[in-house]
Amino acid sequence: MRIYLSLLLVALCIYLFVTSPAPLPSERIAAPEIPVHEALSVLAEENNVVRTLWTAEIVGKGKPAGLAFNEEWKERDVEAGPLPALFLREISRQLEADPMQIGLFLGSDNPINVSNRFRGRQKEYFNLMKRTGSAQFFTAPEVQLETAMFPDVAGAQACVDCHNEHADSPRQDWSLGDMMGATTWTYPDKAVTLEELVAMTGAFRRAAHAAYQTYLDKTRTFENPPAIGAWPESGYSLPSADDFMAESSRRASESTLAAILATHAATK
Repeated sequence: MRIYLSLLLVALCIYLFVTSPAPLPSERIAAPEIPVHEALSVLAEENNVVRTLWTAEIVGKGKPAGLAFNEEWKERDVEAGPLPALFLREISRQLEADPMQIGLFLGSDNPINVSNRFRGRQKEYFNLMKRTGSAQFFTAPEVQLETAMFPDVAGAQACVDCHNEHADSPRQDWSLGDMMGATTWTYPDKAVTLEELVAMTGAFRRAAHAAYQTYLDKTRTFENPPAIGAWPESGYSLPSADDFMAESSRRASESTLAAILATHAATK
């Protein structure tokens, strides 16, 4: 019976994470609410897993296999994929089209692209984060959005090398473990229901899937496109979008489910 209930729970979570639509405002019912900073913390951990997988397994192992990654990857004549920061930007772009209204931004005080430099209130909280090492939660008064800022730490050598070697980088002495910037999330509500939290997680995973598929679609235009169906550690190849997200979900689901169950227990 315990095994059956566990399998049922897994099936339910898969349905909620992957296939369920975002709840419409008119469909919301009275339910215990979760502070939005806890919900955004779940998304931040999901994002950490996806980015680490992309950086280490696609970029890091893809380069020796013959794959290229470039900041101009979307240009028609550039046969390359997005650098890690640009992969996050693509996820952010996909999130913008989702009805959940989740915002995602990667910023720094030493960015390669000046448009990613923190300014104003965000800069103040980022400086506080650098002093304390702790995530920051606040309301952005100019847009009336609840905001969560999380440290973006250099966790892969590929990120460190890229920033140190880039001609436009204002810093060339980054090391593993340095706080290179921060991921900033926004959401319009101060609290969400458990159902909304699950829907938010599903929205992020759909956006990551779409971002990766955008890269795969670009590779089909290459003069010598990589094979689809294996990871780059096996050679000049890439996993499918479903396989990429399956691995990401496998790595993230235990902590995500634990966080969701913990927030659910806390609101009872």
